[in-house]
Amino acid sequence: MTLSRIKLGDWRAVHSWASLPQVCRFQTWGPNTEEETRAFVATAAEAWSRAPQRRFAYAARIEGDVVGMGDLHVRSREQRQGEITYAVHPGVWGQGVGTAIGEELLARGFEDLELHRLYATCDPRVLGKLGMTWEGRHRHTALIRDGWRHSDIFSILEDEWRDKKRPGCR
Repeated sequence: MTLSRIKLGDWRAVHSWASLPQVCRFQTWGPNTEEETRAFVATAAEAWSRAPQRRFAYAARIEGDVVGMGDLHVRSREQRQGEITYAVHPGVWGQGVGTAIGEELLARGFEDLELHRLYATCDPRVLGKLGMTWEGRHRHTALIRDGWRHSDIFSILEDEWRDKKRPGCR
């Protein structure tokens, strides 16, 4: 699995999962129409040309096929904090793609952007595999189709991430 900058031409592949109810079940968006997905991917691709850049949107590819995406949002440059998000096509669920996307986003946040803290409010199974620590629950963070959603928040600090990456450390 590789991550590369998302391009406008990736919108059809993104739509193949952004239009599915099971993928967006716990999201504030979707299922997307083609127009919604095209607009989302256009905004994500355009973020690469903004200055200062605060959003880094990637397509996850296996053998050239887009099977997911990951976003790294710099929430505060001054405080060196960011957030990671991801989505994966259900055809590759359970194959480690979400974890691989998360690992790449953490590496880019800590190594390339020199952030101090990254957080996410996603699938706790994947976030635990990434070495992120559960910090607590934020109540009623998003109104989705069937009511209010709580979000569990996880984070990892740069020293924890670096310790995890050193051989022999766990």
